[in-house]
Amino acid sequence: MTDGILTADQILAAAQDVLRRYGPAKATVVDVARALGVSHGSVYRHFPSKTALREAVTQRWLDESHAALATVMAATRPADVRLREWLSVLFTAKRDKALDDPELFATYMVLVKEASAVIDRHVADLIGQVERIIAAGVERGELAAPDPAVAARAVFHAMSTFHNPVHAAGWSRPGIEADFAALCDLILLGLKPR
Repeated sequence: MTDGILTADQILAAAQDVLRRYGPAKATVVDVARALGVSHGSVYRHFPSKTALREAVTQRWLDESHAALATVMAATRPADVRLREWLSVLFTAKRDKALDDPELFATYMVLVKEASAVIDRHVADLIGQVERIIAAGVERGELAAPDPAVAARAVFHAMSTFHNPVHAAGWSRPGIEADFAALCDLILLGLKPR
């Protein structure tokens, strides 16, 4: 039940709980409203449709999952160190979400498939972060890449085994950390100035 004015954040938190409880196939806006002790019209005032609510929940989940990347982006360490750290933080965040709460992770994977525009923007933002790291490294002579945007897309896609949810089943297998380190080494070697 809410106290005072209902906020979008309260709705999103309730929607996450409802999705965890009922799953994406059965969760409804009415269930979210019931959990908040309000009418479904109150929810629709913030989110005009069930799709908009589900997209907002997906965006919130992605933002929470990747909040630690901001710390890496703000760091002033050499670009190769930052890039490795960024890739590691992304992998750890995805793996932790998948392994710590597999039911909720599965729910979000359904939502991710529905929210392609949200995912497209999110992936573009992640690739943009990698591009900024590479471009800063090129500018300081720490990395070599004729086109940092192209290099960033290549790095991001090369590392997909370690961040794309379709690979989540393998994130707990023995040797995954060694595979991650080996691929990081190879990528950083490729970006090393000649």
